[in-house]
Amino acid sequence: MPQIVFLPHPKFCPDGAVVDAPSGKSICDIMLDNDIEIEHACDRVCACTTCHVLVREGFNSLNEPEEQEEDMLDKAWGLEPVSRLSCQSIVGTEDLVVEIPKYTINHAAEANH
Repeated sequence: MPQIVFLPHPKFCPDGAVVDAPSGKSICDIMLDNDIEIEHACDRVCACTTCHVLVREGFNSLNEPEEQEEDMLDKAWGLEPVSRLSCQSIVGTEDLVVEIPKYTINHAAEANH
């Protein structure tokens, strides 16, 4: 079973974490299952960018992003070539290193991470 290394984030994962990551499950669901309470304002339906992550290692092992995800990512704060919406990123067979960006755009809460 692959593992995901979550880099430290001051609010969601202050010490970082290493968790088992079942293939076929989204990065967002894996975070939530492991008490990493990333924002997911649209309830994981690819309608916002609050679950935006940066996949620092293992990016190419994830499923291909669909057009709707790519369109949403265009609105994300701190967009990089390794950006994905964690709710749409399905784990394959490789280990991953994931960074949660410092800020998010949440029109409902208007709060920074």
